[in-house]
Amino acid sequence: MRIARFSIDGNVAFGAVEEGPEGPVLDIIKGIPYADFELSGVKVPLGKVRLLPPVIGNKIVAFGRNYADHAKELGNEPADVPWAFFKPTTSMVGDGDPIEYPSFSNELHHEAELAVVIGRMCREVPRERVKDVIFGYTCANDVTARDVQKREKQWARAKGFDSSCPIGPWVETELDPSDLAIQCTVNGEQRQLGSTSQMIHSIEDLIVNITEAMTLLPGDVILTGTPAGVGPLNVGDEVAVTIQGIGTLTNKVIKRG
Repeated sequence: MRIARFSIDGNVAFGAVEEGPEGPVLDIIKGIPYADFELSGVKVPLGKVRLLPPVIGNKIVAFGRNYADHAKELGNEPADVPWAFFKPTTSMVGDGDPIEYPSFSNELHHEAELAVVIGRMCREVPRERVKDVIFGYTCANDVTARDVQKREKQWARAKGFDSSCPIGPWVETELDPSDLAIQCTVNGEQRQLGSTSQMIHSIEDLIVNITEAMTLLPGDVILTGTPAGVGPLNVGDEVAVTIQGIGTLTNKVIKRG
């Protein structure tokens, strides 16, 4: 099932994406989707809503250097153990929302990633129970001010600025994430093409690792790393992240103003 979060006429709701006779529709969900929920039967055309980030998370945990070729293209060693950092929830924007080019950077890069959405409160999750705590999967773009990342030697501003985490367009709850194609295009030109099978540390590795240290809550997001091919974004560019079995997340870069 595909679960989207959206706004229409000033109201915000979750809905299940379905194919209607005249195109995709959203069947509005009663309540929130992380627990047992019911579909209301009230349906609105997908084309008449604004898609929002599909989760209301408390935190975004991202993992760096989890694809060997990406680490090497930036002159780094791949991570021998999972290497976590954080992006604030204020960095999230949805499908179709702009990425605002930060005034303190001159080198903005795209990073297409598979995002894991947590479905229940959990801590110290054993490997065999990881699937039980996952709600689903979505597309993400770990937008990075590369020059700031290099200059400041830590990643809070470089990866945490407002609009640096586009995510969406929805969460796919029924998916095998072990071998999914990940693609990024800029203005229609392919920049990244890889597979989740290239991850150094699996999704199980990442969730076991982070829950050894902290509690995850429903709606929290895990970014799993990016394949090789990262590159520059400029004002006016349209960047699209497509993940097999999920869909496409598209955002345009604008000047912060």
